[in-house]
Amino acid sequence: MPAPDTFPRLLIEHARQRGDRPAIREKDLGIWQTWSWAQALEQVRSLACGLHTLGLRRGDTLAIIGDNRPRLYWAMDAAQALGVIPVPLYQDSVADEMAYVLSNADVRIAIVEDQEQVDKILEVRSRCPRLELVVYDDPRGLRHYDRAVLRSYDDVQAAGRDLEKQRPAFFDEEVARGQAADVAIMLYTSGTTGTPKGVMLTHDNLIVTGRGGIQRERLTADEEVLAYLPMAWVGDNLFSYCQGHVAGFCVSCPESPDTVLTDMREIGPTYFFAPPRVLENLLTTVSIRMEDASRFKRWLYARCMEVARRWGPAILDGKPVPAGGRLAYALADLLILGPLRNVLGFSRIRLAYTAGEAIGPDLFRFYRALGVNLKQLYGSTETSVFVCIQPNGQVKLESVGTAATGVEVRISEQGEVQVRSPGVFRGYFKADAATRDAMTADGFFRTGDAGFFDDDGHLRIIDRAKDVGRLQDGTLFAPKYLENKLKFFPFIKEAVAFGDRRPFAAAFVCIDLAAVGNWAERRNLPYTGYIDLAGQKPVHDLVRGCVEEVNAALAADPKLRGSQIHRFLVLHKELDADDGELTRTRKVRRGFIAEKYASLVEALYANQPAVHVETQVRFEDGRTGIVRADLPILEAMTVEDETERRAA
Repeated sequence: MPAPDTFPRLLIEHARQRGDRPAIREKDLGIWQTWSWAQALEQVRSLACGLHTLGLRRGDTLAIIGDNRPRLYWAMDAAQALGVIPVPLYQDSVADEMAYVLSNADVRIAIVEDQEQVDKILEVRSRCPRLELVVYDDPRGLRHYDRAVLRSYDDVQAAGRDLEKQRPAFFDEEVARGQAADVAIMLYTSGTTGTPKGVMLTHDNLIVTGRGGIQRERLTADEEVLAYLPMAWVGDNLFSYCQGHVAGFCVSCPESPDTVLTDMREIGPTYFFAPPRVLENLLTTVSIRMEDASRFKRWLYARCMEVARRWGPAILDGKPVPAGGRLAYALADLLILGPLRNVLGFSRIRLAYTAGEAIGPDLFRFYRALGVNLKQLYGSTETSVFVCIQPNGQVKLESVGTAATGVEVRISEQGEVQVRSPGVFRGYFKADAATRDAMTADGFFRTGDAGFFDDDGHLRIIDRAKDVGRLQDGTLFAPKYLENKLKFFPFIKEAVAFGDRRPFAAAFVCIDLAAVGNWAERRNLPYTGYIDLAGQKPVHDLVRGCVEEVNAALAADPKLRGSQIHRFLVLHKELDADDGELTRTRKVRRGFIAEKYASLVEALYANQPAVHVETQVRFEDGRTGIVRADLPILEAMTVEDETERRAA
């Protein structure tokens, strides 16, 4: 019998083979609720039939908005069973951002989590002419809303059960009509450089790619996964939804974004994905706690981590380690490393991935020294995530590994990374020209990233190809590379680098309020909030030290030595997706920022000590306000400056 080739067929197969095994969990009011594969199938069956009664037909689109919830994952299954295309939206998107996707995707019905999402859709409903109905899960706060445009999730399922009684074979007939080449999901790009585009991925794209990753990493139906990243992001779709359906493992949904760390400890995932920012936040939490510990505990932690960094990566990779090293590591594991993994929820992790941005070498070494098999991967929405993965035993800090199963990777004459694989998308929705531009004549996807293969055949990514520029003297300028170098420091949350066709490199820096706040409190440095803290001279000196460390590292690279950062400023506010400065996946919108803060950019290159700025910001409740500040332009010592100073 051929393997199931659509997600609804996979669901049916798991319900048949392992119907009593857990398929999905959710923590609600502090208690974990579990549904088996058989129970999940029944939930999906009634919902799919209910959506049919609402008029959804094959080829229509269904918006899905909310945190990671079983009922929202079932909505994806139900839509796919009907041949309807699910379109997840970022739950933290503002109403205007939702309006664009709802309208562009021709959404007729939206399934949402709660009142917050209902309010946002109702605010922009007049701009979405095809939107007919909103189905909500959580009824709290919605009692007096206009019922003409609202339906409860429970009512839709009840209507579906009535249809099942009348037409018992309806669901199975609809699933049988589905094809592997049908569009399984539409995910919108982050819009880093322009208007977001709907990426159409087929069942075949995702299932073949997901199965290749499972086989390469030897994942099984016994894995435990915590689904905590946005459902609208391709990574969650691949690692949680797709591979869960293919391998048959259980996916757990945390109670809320604020309880992820606690819920991780309780679940003990074996397979985990985290972007570098999540890993940085976890390490920052550990560092802050250790600063509050006693002198003996700090000493013990430092000694054990020293042992871990020396022997941990080699032990993890199965390389020869002397008996003394193994014994020292075992003792460190007993005293510090094991308890620390438990606090982080990493006690049972067999495999962890990180991607999205470059990860700092110290951060990478920390987790691998801890005994966590953390590996980098490289991919994109258009390639169903997997392009390159670091092989076990061949993990290198500076590379993203070798080509994934079934993937061809090449470097064009212009230095662009290009990919051909079963996971390459069908195309952009209603954007044929953009689809043609994204593909080469022989079927390779143009990633837009600049990179090269090292001597071991591992891919190294430099920057976005279009962003790589030159300083006035011809020196290579790779802004993302500089930004990632700065963000390796726990005190720096975001950075934006400038320098193309300029005399030198410069940067904006946003501090990490938690890390710098803790640093300030330990030095009895009072502050009232972000603006006050970011404007203090000791903080400027702290950031200057980070910038100068980056300059020292750049000086060791002949290609990038000339792109050391000469001037910088500490921004008066955090970069925010609600203000258009970041995408929903927290990628810097460099062009937008350069335009919005043009006066600040020019001040970095002018002979002036400070610049005044007034910025409109959007608060969480939707109100706007103006933030005013005087920002000093700060100088950073370059290696050339230091050499000249010593010579003098």
